[in-house]
Amino acid sequence: MAQNTVENTAAAPMTLLGLGTMGTALARTWLAAGHPLTVWNRTPARAEALAGEGAKVAGSAAEAVAANTLIVVCLLDDTSVGDVLAGTDLTGRDVVNLTTSTPAQARARAEWARERGARYLDGGIMAVPPMVGVPQAGGYVFYSGSHDLFDRHRPALAVPLATTYVGEDPGFAALHDVALLSAMYGMLAGAAHAFALIRKENIDPTTLAPLLAGWLTAMAPSVHQTAENLRTGDYTTGVVSTIAMQVAGTPTFLATAQEQGVSPELLAPYFELMRRRLAVGSGEEDLTGVIDLLTR
Repeated sequence: MAQNTVENTAAAPMTLLGLGTMGTALARTWLAAGHPLTVWNRTPARAEALAGEGAKVAGSAAEAVAANTLIVVCLLDDTSVGDVLAGTDLTGRDVVNLTTSTPAQARARAEWARERGARYLDGGIMAVPPMVGVPQAGGYVFYSGSHDLFDRHRPALAVPLATTYVGEDPGFAALHDVALLSAMYGMLAGAAHAFALIRKENIDPTTLAPLLAGWLTAMAPSVHQTAENLRTGDYTTGVVSTIAMQVAGTPTFLATAQEQGVSPELLAPYFELMRRRLAVGSGEEDLTGVIDLLTR
């Protein structure tokens, strides 16, 4: 579970590389909490804007890294991380990388940092900038890598956003990040199809929205049963709606889309997976077996 954001009484000094929208939000939260903060950004104006709030502006990434032991990186992508840190001395530094990456990139970057004498922690931000520094907004960051390093810096890291540690494997934060975001896009795809169905009708989309939100909220707890099915390998116990029943109902969804002049391209691939699973599995299963088709 995510740990709550905390007041950082130690106010550890730190360096932040990268002042995009997210980086700037992080910087302002750390400054407001009293952390001595050294900042650097490729576009100097963004760094200078924080000087009035107490940040020390470094003239180069190397100067910023040299200023503190704790180095937080929040850049565009993994390539940017390599480019920015290439000319810096990381010996003895604790690098916390909040740049969005793949699990493989995070693992490679952890080894890259180790070879340069640094300790490494990877992070996946589950928030948008307006959520930073607002505990009630529910944002948090996945962290993976050295547990000792996480424990050492958690008071500082937990100031802007809550923290959730997910394992020693440096790739796990990125993996959790992308897994949750992938589910989000699946949900948004379904919502897009739902709105498309009513688009040409005399139905106010604002009246559908609360019904849609309520339905998705009611369905969300089903992920717990899916997880238990995957853990046990039992896809049939306690099934309320079998895959055979659901496959039989898919023509109605496709026909409705056709009647409404809506492309089925968001639904059709999943329906095809359902039909394939029914062909090789038991009709008494739920939909968990579709996952096995995706991973084989």
